Amino acid sequence: MTQPTPAQRRICPNCDGFPTVAIDTGTRHRNGARKTLRITCPACRGTGHTTALLTRRAQAAV
Repeated sequence: MTQPTPAQRRICPNCDGFPTVAIDTGTRHRNGARKTLRITCPACRGTGHTTALLTRRAQAAV
C-alpha cells in the first residue's frame, strides 16, 4: 500500500534556502579575527522556508 507524501515546505525565494549569511566588514578585532555581521533573511525570518506563495514584489509590500 502506498503512503501519502508529507507536504514539503517551499524554499524561500528571497534567500534560496540560505537564511543566514556572514558579511565581512573589512576590519579586524584586536586579536586579528575578522569582524563579521550575521544577517538573517527578513522574508522567512531565518528559517529558509516559506509557506506562502507570495512573490518578491508582494513580500516587499508587506
